[in-house]
Amino acid sequence: MASFSFGSGNAAKLLRIPLYAAGRMGTFLVPRGRRWVFGSGAGVADGALALWHVATAAQHSTVWLTSSERERATATALGIPTIRKSSLRGWWVTARAGVIVVTHGQGDVNRYAVAGGFLVQLWHGIPLKRIGLDSPATTEVPAVPGAGVLRRLVAFFYRETARRIRLMPAASDRSRGRLESAFALDDARVVVTGEPRVDVLSAGSPDERRAAASALLENAAGSLPTGARTLLYAPTWRDGADDPAVPTAAEWVRIVTILEQQNAVLFVRSHPLGAGAYRPPLPSMRIRMLGSSVLADVTPALPGIDVLITDYSSMAYDVGLLGMPVLYLAPDADEYARTRGFYGRYEDVAGTDAAKDWDGLLAQVESLLTDEQVFAERSARSSTLSAQMHAHRDGRNARRVYQAIRARAVPAPRGAR
Repeated sequence: MASFSFGSGNAAKLLRIPLYAAGRMGTFLVPRGRRWVFGSGAGVADGALALWHVATAAQHSTVWLTSSERERATATALGIPTIRKSSLRGWWVTARAGVIVVTHGQGDVNRYAVAGGFLVQLWHGIPLKRIGLDSPATTEVPAVPGAGVLRRLVAFFYRETARRIRLMPAASDRSRGRLESAFALDDARVVVTGEPRVDVLSAGSPDERRAAASALLENAAGSLPTGARTLLYAPTWRDGADDPAVPTAAEWVRIVTILEQQNAVLFVRSHPLGAGAYRPPLPSMRIRMLGSSVLADVTPALPGIDVLITDYSSMAYDVGLLGMPVLYLAPDADEYARTRGFYGRYEDVAGTDAAKDWDGLLAQVESLLTDEQVFAERSARSSTLSAQMHAHRDGRNARRVYQAIRARAVPAPRGAR
């Protein structure tokens, strides 16, 4: 079953209102310094890590706020100082920070000490499905008496916390408009710098990226059969509901059969907040799990993948930077459009041939892997989509974000005060 839903999450936020109020009073009394604090819902990864490298190279004092021993160990291995975000010290360093960098939400750091800081919200993908205030799911609450009032309260609370964002990078003008709408931000706060998290897809030569990504995949999921092509299946979160695309036992058999026939390996990366038993009934070397518990940040591994399979993931925009073909499996596209909604039409991204079931998808997989022309056409389609959504592709997005932060009167580094 799902580990999280907006309803349960919003209920918890409402119960924490007194703690937010107490934290806000505290930040009124504590002066801000020069240190940069970082946190990410993806762990020590994503755009926050890319920006950390730039800030550290510029001699800023930095610290990463962690939520688990795994995150602490990862940061330590990278030479990043850490503090537990839920601790008193976590509150203190967040309250004292001059710059606060997050990728998912203000809970990436100590959520009760963000007010008054220079909050940089990097986000974690170009929105395809509606997010924030554009989606009815965001203000969902449990079905209790007075639910309507609670939904309005959640919406008000969401807007007030979003107003703390001082800078939000966007990949392009098209993405910028979506972020402004979703977070109720003016255009002075959302800037087209490119997203730091995808710098790794543009830096270095294609061969260098492929070698580094392949090594990352092998370290995470084991060695691959000689000459095997790689497919990544990345379904998105269903807002707490079960995933309708989880294969049946019979479908798993057909999946493995196609993979064996085509000498291919399927990496499965189900969403960390989603539901669904994405494991075949019998072990197979052709199926590898690549969830967030195995690999916190999948983006650096994408150059080692040959084909992406997804439904509504923002990765569909990103892999076009690599010219990677994308196949779509979306059995609930109509229902998802009704309950969650898309920016624009789903067909504008997925085309009119998105598969409704595994049989349809496997036919497309087989065609893609056996016909060079089909592969080239899908690659071109992916590249075109990416070009519409990524204004920058030079590997310097994190540098542009850093310059945008500095341009907004953030002091030069002088060590933490």
